[in-house]
Amino acid sequence: MKIAMFTDAYWPRVNGVTVSVDSFSRELVNEGNDVLIVCSSYPEDGNTPISFQKNTPKTKEPLIVKIPSLPVFVSKEDRLARYSKMNWVFKQVDTFNPDIIHVNTELMIGEFGIWYARTHNLPIIYTFHTMWEDYGPNYFPFLPVFFVRFVIRGMLKNILRRAYRVIVPTEQIRQTVLHYKLDSKPFLLPTGIELDFFKHEEKVVAAFRVKLEELFPQLKNKRILLFVGRIGKEKNIGFLLKILPGILAKHPDVILLIAGNGPDLEYYKEETRKLGIEDICVFTGYFDRKDLALVYSISELFLFPSMTDTQGLVTLEAMLSGTPVVAIGALGTLTVMGGDNGGFMVKNDQQEFSSRVLELLEDKELHAKKSEEAKIHAKSWSIEEMTKKLIDIYKTTISDYTEEFGYRITPVWELLIEKRWWKINNMILKKKTRESWQKILVKLRSP
Repeated sequence: MKIAMFTDAYWPRVNGVTVSVDSFSRELVNEGNDVLIVCSSYPEDGNTPISFQKNTPKTKEPLIVKIPSLPVFVSKEDRLARYSKMNWVFKQVDTFNPDIIHVNTELMIGEFGIWYARTHNLPIIYTFHTMWEDYGPNYFPFLPVFFVRFVIRGMLKNILRRAYRVIVPTEQIRQTVLHYKLDSKPFLLPTGIELDFFKHEEKVVAAFRVKLEELFPQLKNKRILLFVGRIGKEKNIGFLLKILPGILAKHPDVILLIAGNGPDLEYYKEETRKLGIEDICVFTGYFDRKDLALVYSISELFLFPSMTDTQGLVTLEAMLSGTPVVAIGALGTLTVMGGDNGGFMVKNDQQEFSSRVLELLEDKELHAKKSEEAKIHAKSWSIEEMTKKLIDIYKTTISDYTEEFGYRITPVWELLIEKRWWKINNMILKKKTRESWQKILVKLRSP
């Protein structure tokens, strides 16, 4: 089976969509499928992830088409593909000859995927990754919230109308899709995790800690409380900063490590100065994924206050590393933890969150129990199992679509362009036009 994945977010952009596309695409290739990823190109900048690991050669990889892009004025991290490159993209995808189009984002490249599928009579499957009605107002703070949500709702409904099938990562998003499009029957499929990625020998973990402490000396002899994610207000990082002084008062040997980057980095650095906790908050920037897996392993606890994450992938990654989690139960976190599995799932309440953190810091037996529980619980979310379900979804979608709408077609204009007689006539026409213009110019110049 040949799958073309269209996404506006891909490496080096770090977010849940990127991880989802990357994880599923490589596992699909491992299962014997061909995958093409159509994504934006990103310029080299200073936002390179921290990496201590040597890159190992990869044997099985998806094909990648990177489209020249422009910066997005509302987000320094994101790019917008050039609309003028649409025909060029179509030619690259024609060469690949996909059986199904999988759209993962809602911007220009997502539209390219939809347009290609509709002109070639191919099924479109769309993954509703992001609750944009929650995220959108953070990107457009200068506009009224109700207006931003109204526009976003219209955009999402438009995509849902054109998609043949829809995938959702959580039950909450499934309810949102049903609200937007009542006749939809979305497939529920969370993104899986690569289990082997988070298995490390103790000596490797210890060596990594030494290297990290050389880079960030504040971490020496400290128990690490870890947050991983985009540094944006929608992640509710201010919640952690407010509870940290109370935790420090009882446990001065802890430090908060914030791994990630984003538009509000300077804002939160200023907040730590105002709260007097600047010395025990370490902002590291992004880590390479291999190194991030080790960061989880050296951390005492993983703290996640976000209420907008649709998949909760970082929560699963921490659990696979044996790091107990304290998180606010919402959306993706609610789904993956399913209660107090591997830690504690709490309400959006500072006192309750703090008390659970203190319990795990003070009770070694409880910490060990939750650590083991986390590993066992997270194993059921393996990428292998999720990819098998995704392949079944693809097969069902292709079969249903073919039965309803027939097979792939080649657009008329492509048939005409490919005809040799058309190419020859086109060359002749251009030549005659050029000659005619030259004769006209000669007459105009003559006295």
